[in-house]
Amino acid sequence: MRNREDEATTRLILILGGARSGKSTFAERLAQNSGCRIAFIATATAGDEDMRLRIAHHRATRPAIWPTIEEPLDLAAAFERAAALADIVLLDCMTLWLSNWLLAQADSNFEAEPSLADRYSDMALLEIDRLLALLHQNEVPKTLLVVSNEVGLGIHPDYAISRAYRDILGRVNQRLAASAQRVYLMVAGLAVDIKKLHEDASL
Repeated sequence: MRNREDEATTRLILILGGARSGKSTFAERLAQNSGCRIAFIATATAGDEDMRLRIAHHRATRPAIWPTIEEPLDLAAAFERAAALADIVLLDCMTLWLSNWLLAQADSNFEAEPSLADRYSDMALLEIDRLLALLHQNEVPKTLLVVSNEVGLGIHPDYAISRAYRDILGRVNQRLAASAQRVYLMVAGLAVDIKKLHEDASL
């Protein structure tokens, strides 16, 4: 349970990890254990049968009393709606948001124009900055839990769009981590507070 001092403080908590590392389960447990009002922002879209089943599974396992805002692109608007309903906003996930956002861009031929990656990276970070500004400017302090994948540990992608996606998501994660009070890395369902380890690191 959070104490009264925590409840009066704006907080950002980032939860990172690979696929099936337990990110969403951990984030939902953190939120549920707080004893506060919770709203959920879902960024997934049912583009195929596999994703439709995943979305259905997540809906079924979340507490029914959590208001859910389904928003694939406009994170700032979704946060405003969620913050009006709850003390804690759980955004799951940044990974799918970036995929949706990149696909929505009119010009995305990264093979023909490699410089697009840097331009889109700057644009994506502006969207993140809009979200963070709303979090910190909210009249009533809120806690924002953000789930995101760590995609930079695998092989070098073959395609330019995949490389751009990996690089942009890495920068997005860095921007979020820099602003977060806590950054948890999920490994086999276990959470490691890497922000705390970073603070304590020394020679």
